[in-house]
Amino acid sequence: MGEGVGMIVTVLLLLLLVSAVIVMIAFFFSRAPIEKKYESSGGGLGGAFDAVWSPSAHEAGIERDRQTQRTAPAPAPGDPPDTFDDGRIRLDV
Repeated sequence: MGEGVGMIVTVLLLLLLVSAVIVMIAFFFSRAPIEKKYESSGGGLGGAFDAVWSPSAHEAGIERDRQTQRTAPAPAPGDPPDTFDDGRIRLDV
C-alpha cells in the first residue's frame, strides 16, 4: 500500500509542476504586446488558433496590417504645392 501512495503523490507532483509551467508560459505570453507575439516564423501557425481562441487579438492584427499598408492621400487639385523651408521639404497633408 505504501508503494501505491508514493506513486499517486509522484503523479500529483508532476501534474502540479506541469500545470505551473503552463500557467507561467500563458501569463508571460499574455503580457507581451501584440506586435511582439508573432514576430517569429511560427506566427502564421499561431494566427489560425488566435482567430478561434482570441478573436479580438486576431481582429487587432488585421487592423494593424491594414493601417501599415495604407498609402498617403493624393493632393486635391486646389491644394498649394509642397514647400521647402531652409532646405527641408514640408508636405502639408
